[in-house]
Amino acid sequence: MIGRIAGRIEYKGEDHVLIDVRGVGYVVYCSDRVLAGLPGPGEAAALYTDLMVREDLLQLYGFPTLVEKEWFRLLMTVQGVGAKASLAILGTLGPDGVSRAIALGDGTAIKAAKGIGPKTAQRVVHELKDKAPMVMAMGAGPVASPGDDVLEDATPAPAAPRAPAPRPAPAAAPAQSEALSALSNLGYAPGEAAGAVAQAAGDLPEATTAELIRAALKLLAPKG
Repeated sequence: MIGRIAGRIEYKGEDHVLIDVRGVGYVVYCSDRVLAGLPGPGEAAALYTDLMVREDLLQLYGFPTLVEKEWFRLLMTVQGVGAKASLAILGTLGPDGVSRAIALGDGTAIKAAKGIGPKTAQRVVHELKDKAPMVMAMGAGPVASPGDDVLEDATPAPAAPRAPAPRPAPAAAPAQSEALSALSNLGYAPGEAAGAVAQAAGDLPEATTAELIRAALKLLAPKG
């Protein structure tokens, strides 16, 4: 299993990037959002990867963080969601957006991805409601970055337009995962805890862990 690629970018296509790793070129398929965040040809780059193996096909899919890679794998467990659809969902919403959509049961957000119909979108939020908290609890997760050897070996290349490099998830992500863990420890079901934390985070984007927990508990409190 190839879990990570680090090297120099040779070229970027519409849906993939070719990364040279000490003379061996790897074609890695990525979402539009991830491709836009990668540097230009000749620059060092690294991606976590997932290798899809079929009888007549070997394809690598790349992600800037382990959390996004896990979402890719989890989304593909839903009937009707293959690698292309999974990348489309992540490319449209990003890992944080997918977390929030599933936690809140927001099929409309999932449906915004290219090629995803309303029935598939509803299957995603329904089937992953209780599985999503496991990935959400990972927080921001580590970001793939080139090793020192790649940076030292990199040779100057002609200047090329480049998009900003991928950045770690917002600081709020750890607070959300910690709040989710706290609610789970209090005995709340994963699905309802994730929904409450996601709604609280949407209302209070800069909230600390303690503030998120208090807000989520208010949402979970019996009405009436």
